[in-house]
Amino acid sequence: MADIRFQLNDKAIERLLAPESGRYIVRDTELKGFFLVVGPRKKTFTVQGDLREEGKRASTVRVAIGDTSEMSTRAARSVAKEYLAQISRGQHPKAEEKTTKATSAAHIPASETSNSVGITLRQAWERYKIAMTRKGRSDRTIESYRDHIERVFAEWLDLPLIDLGNNPAKVAAKHDAVTTANGPYIANGCMRTLRAVYNHARKTNRELPADNPVGSIDWNGEKRRNTGMGLADLKAWFIELATIDNPIRREFHLFTLLSACRPAALKEAKPSHIDWRRRVLHVPKPKGGADRAFDIPLSRQMINCLIRALRFGQLMHPREATNWIFPADSADGHLVEQKEDRETLSKWGNELRQTFRTVATPAGVSELDARMLMNHSIPGVNAGYITRHKLLEDHLRRQQQAISSTIFGTLGDTIAQEMKVAAWLGPGATRRAIFLAREEFMGREVTTAALRRRTA
Repeated sequence: MADIRFQLNDKAIERLLAPESGRYIVRDTELKGFFLVVGPRKKTFTVQGDLREEGKRASTVRVAIGDTSEMSTRAARSVAKEYLAQISRGQHPKAEEKTTKATSAAHIPASETSNSVGITLRQAWERYKIAMTRKGRSDRTIESYRDHIERVFAEWLDLPLIDLGNNPAKVAAKHDAVTTANGPYIANGCMRTLRAVYNHARKTNRELPADNPVGSIDWNGEKRRNTGMGLADLKAWFIELATIDNPIRREFHLFTLLSACRPAALKEAKPSHIDWRRRVLHVPKPKGGADRAFDIPLSRQMINCLIRALRFGQLMHPREATNWIFPADSADGHLVEQKEDRETLSKWGNELRQTFRTVATPAGVSELDARMLMNHSIPGVNAGYITRHKLLEDHLRRQQQAISSTIFGTLGDTIAQEMKVAAWLGPGATRRAIFLAREEFMGREVTTAALRRRTA
């Protein structure tokens, strides 16, 4: 049986021709003891090594890893490293089978994994969660990771992590299953979480294979969602927004558009975060945690929006309004769900962030300024030399005002022509709305008191 030597990879293996009879071996030049057996019908990843007892060679074992049609070379090499490590310790990788018959790594019997020991996925997650907390990761980020581990990988929580490390084909199969059941974005996201947890666990558990099993998956293609609005779309959107009955939710959506603030962070905005003198709104825990805290410069339209939200909040939810800019009758005391019926409001949430970025260009705001306003990281070597707060008081506020003015400029004479918009944004509209709301509230109180007297 002739031997060939080169570094094994998927493309090179595809080009190998099957023999008419017999078989031949292709040895990997990167990992000693790892090779490919090429036969007429299949190509099998295999390892070979010497079992030793008391320092002397007792026997030579050859163990099949899997068929090239079922696993990638990278995944096979990861398994091979673990098998060779076991052989070097005098352990047969498949002691129960004692066979060289090729088997797919995706179909390792449960009897093999049941004897595995070491840190479990649950334990690795608990340790990683502590590390995330120490690094100041936001509660939302930690919750997202927890959902991936405890929901998507629920059946693996008590599985030794080494079983996943030795069986990357199982991880790849899980990625395929989640893609089918939950979609490509969630599948990719939960695999990124698993990759991070595994890498962190390996720092203190050196028995885990060095190759992360997530490396065996074929990532789903992801495209940036282009769902933002252009200038021509804003007038119709304002008319839609004016029809929303809850004035606090109305101001929440408007401020999301004007500030490009992520909805999750904006929900937790407090009156104490507003610095009226400096005209900024502080965001203490944005995406990325406290280390990414920043100030949003406020335009005139944004200040008016906040004032309306505070006044309506004090009227509708006086107790909750002491703590939150956008209060609500919820367990947390603030808005929890920002989603609206698409028939009522066509765009909300992160779509408004995309709109902000789109409008920045016709407003004459540069790419760099738009990124700073949105608290995005700035690419390039020179980014570290930019002191954001030094630009905040004048330059960035002017850029913010340019964007807000461009957005409101699309309304034209809509405020005068559309009754709902006039009742919301027209001169004195907020004062009249609060006055009418108080009269309505007082009327209900008088009616209730009269009914009580009649029944007394």
